[in-house]
Amino acid sequence: MTDDDVTLTKLAEHVLPFGRRVRLVNADYQNGLHMLRLIWREGKRITQVEIDPEAAATLGTDILAWAQDKSPQAGQ
Repeated sequence: MTDDDVTLTKLAEHVLPFGRRVRLVNADYQNGLHMLRLIWREGKRITQVEIDPEAAATLGTDILAWAQDKSPQAGQ
């Protein structure tokens, strides 16, 4: 696929600990495929991963569960 086959829309960018950043980008392909592109930056290293809506939902649920368990308010 070429860049003309996909419409990219920036959703969010987060600064993470230790100088890392992650950008979330909506990727709508002309063939009807919708993916979430995660672009991780660590120094000069860049890793891109695209996930489908089901994988994004599962990942989001797992991240939220972990954050709630580790939150200082979790034990209250």
